[in-house]
Amino acid sequence: MARSDSPTLFDLPLKPDFTVEARLMGKGCRAVAGTDEAGRGPLAGPVVAAAVILYPERIPPGLDDSKRMDKRAREVAFELSLAQARAIGLCSMPAEAIDATDIRKASLEAMRRAVAALPLPSDHVLADGRDVPPGLACVGTALIKGDQRSVSIAAASIVAKVMRDRMMETAGMVRSAYGFEAHAGYGTARHLAALGTHGPIQRLHRFSFAPIRLR
Repeated sequence: MARSDSPTLFDLPLKPDFTVEARLMGKGCRAVAGTDEAGRGPLAGPVVAAAVILYPERIPPGLDDSKRMDKRAREVAFELSLAQARAIGLCSMPAEAIDATDIRKASLEAMRRAVAALPLPSDHVLADGRDVPPGLACVGTALIKGDQRSVSIAAASIVAKVMRDRMMETAGMVRSAYGFEAHAGYGTARHLAALGTHGPIQRLHRFSFAPIRLR
């Protein structure tokens, strides 16, 4: 079963909290997972998803929407999440998989696989965005702006973002002309200039994305 929940502006908390998870646990759910992805927009690299189950009594401090945090704050929250989370699952969908479907489907599939990779089964999944990943083994709820509402989704957003950034830093060491470590595959002026000079890289660039597909 899939559900969707869209908040009004005044329903959004200043920081994500455990309210949604606590409500579900009060109804009998023993393990509520939050899932989110990083890397929908770049021209290169994978889309990475994470799923996180937190202990109600041991929520890592500093969790927030990863997009509202600087790199240092994300790294600290990432390490705390690894140390204090009850369970974490990860999935990386490469550029080839994105090109074979589309970024929306690839992102949802990455989230489904991240949930499936959790070392313990979840009773309910909270997914950031408008869609619940198809094929979950349990009930899922889509939360609009979920990374600003649920600490479980916020933790997943941080884990996914940091892991993807590290992957792109490695790509930057291998393919130094493109500067992946600086822009993580997004369409910056430096990246576009490198594409103009060197062309796209097979299995790393997304050939279904403009402007690459126009070349």
